[in-house]
Amino acid sequence: MTVTLRDVRDAAERIEGVAHRTPVIRSRTLDGLVGARVHLKAENLQRIGAFKIRGAYNAIVQLPPDQLARGIVTYSSGNHAQAVALSARELGSTAVIVMPADTPPSKLDAVRGYGAEIVTYDRYSGDREAIGRQLAEERGLALIPPYDHPHVIAGQGTAALELLEDAGELDAIVVPVGGGGLIAGSAVAAKGLQPGIRVIGVEPRAGDDTKRSLAAGERVRIDVPRTIADGQAAPIPGELTFALNRTLVDEIVLVSDDELREAMRFAVDRLKLVLEPSGASGLAALLFGRLDPVPARIGVIISGGNVGAARLAELIGTPPGSDM
Repeated sequence: MTVTLRDVRDAAERIEGVAHRTPVIRSRTLDGLVGARVHLKAENLQRIGAFKIRGAYNAIVQLPPDQLARGIVTYSSGNHAQAVALSARELGSTAVIVMPADTPPSKLDAVRGYGAEIVTYDRYSGDREAIGRQLAEERGLALIPPYDHPHVIAGQGTAALELLEDAGELDAIVVPVGGGGLIAGSAVAAKGLQPGIRVIGVEPRAGDDTKRSLAAGERVRIDVPRTIADGQAAPIPGELTFALNRTLVDEIVLVSDDELREAMRFAVDRLKLVLEPSGASGLAALLFGRLDPVPARIGVIISGGNVGAARLAELIGTPPGSDM
């Protein structure tokens, strides 16, 4: 299986009127700090607060009516969970979501709010994929994984498609990397539209499975990452996402949890945007000089903003070195 620009364009037609066409935001302050013209695709303003509705809806809307009647299952740390729950509700189906027991409360509450059933597990000892497969088999549910699915990848690619349509020609696109679905879809769209564009992924330093995998030429499994970027805590890239990314992605750079916090703080103070840690990873890469050399025109996908007020205050609280 593979994913093409045509698949991404078809996905864009399916999700039109369901997913928001999120704005592309500019900041002179950010441009000055980075030394480039930066275009931020604000998927934190997307429905459910993250890009995931794009891929989930594109996959679920293509299921046959009898399967929609039986229902859907997925596993997710939160954003894909919300996307599947909402998509199922929109299409008259039901959803069962396998989620880590330590998922941020705001994400658990949101999933329940969309009417989904939640099954929890320990992310450090449990096997969410096995649990999902078992539930699918026992209940006759359709398993829609968070990234390793061609329709999900094509749907995620619509974020980059819109970014390039709205921003025009770019030298590079910077994309957060977890399981690899967003960057795979984005790379398909970006390279399809502008073959010379650089596609740069960003991972948390503790969760560098894709960077290691690309260097090794094969998928590398690491321990479940312990990082504030819970949306990027994948221990191994997906099979399909890795196959696409090893061909289309030019580079993976890493950021620390402290750098993610600083990027979140900058987003609130200077951009007036609320970002979750994973959503801030591309911004952190720019602010802390991970792109070398710096391209003249850069697109960044701000992947999500699902962080509750209490957790946001805890994460960005008092800046390092402050006397307060």
